[in-house]
Amino acid sequence: MNLPYYPGCTLKANAENFEDSAIKVMEILDYQLNEMKDWVCCGTVFSMTTDDLMLQLASIRNLLRAEEQNLNELVVLCSMCYNTLQRAKKFITEDEENLNKVNDLMYKENIRYEGTVDIVHLLTVLKDRVTFDKIKEKVKKPLSSLKIGGYYGCLLVRPKEFAIDDFEDPTIIEDLFSSLGADGIAFPYRLECCGAYQTITKKDVTIKRTYEIISSARRAGCEAIVTSCPLCAFNLDQRQKETSEEFVEFEQMPVFYFTELMSVALGGGWNKNWTKLHYVNPEQILKEKGLI
Repeated sequence: MNLPYYPGCTLKANAENFEDSAIKVMEILDYQLNEMKDWVCCGTVFSMTTDDLMLQLASIRNLLRAEEQNLNELVVLCSMCYNTLQRAKKFITEDEENLNKVNDLMYKENIRYEGTVDIVHLLTVLKDRVTFDKIKEKVKKPLSSLKIGGYYGCLLVRPKEFAIDDFEDPTIIEDLFSSLGADGIAFPYRLECCGAYQTITKKDVTIKRTYEIISSARRAGCEAIVTSCPLCAFNLDQRQKETSEEFVEFEQMPVFYFTELMSVALGGGWNKNWTKLHYVNPEQILKEKGLI
């Protein structure tokens, strides 16, 4: 089955391992991610200013492109892209004046944006269409020896109208990894913000967040963390270098994209090129557990 797919910028650069593993996993599950044509950056962050239409244009132009290509939906991997596209669509389509203004700003486009395209996160596709039962049947190498902490962060469950699961107590990631044979652990800080773009201007804030989140996962018994957000992956993985320097008692922990571990479990294996995009070497624990 073919799924229209919006990649976003980071999956073509620092998160190539996310895209590559997702495509591989979906092929194993008999689905094809078909990248939409002529996409642009989603805008990265949803503007919190109620009259800021210009910052909605990037997201809306992607949705307009999808309508132009007669697509009814877009599957998204990146949590930030998912959240930004969803909120921009709601902001524009629920206010006719805003909708008209944005279309007027895009007067050179071939069509007017109508708001007909649904935005769906890949985790939702796995749960509702593929189903975790089918995924369980496809497992070739169970992750039975691995204790995984699913990190949701902000963007998969807030605001609640776009949450891919219960916004206060989600279990979709834990349920997915249970189907892969792993022990999915719901640790206390799994819904806390990673520090987001504070990592640029206030690195100390992000370092403290990394310490708190990973330490919370460690106390709960997790051996690794999985995420679907490239920014969260950067802060929780790459910032462990500075975190180790700041907090002498800190214990490093590997951070994976959920699709990377799915690939291992479903027989797609581990690509050595993925390792290069991690700070904490993820191969070590996979070898210890006999998974690669």
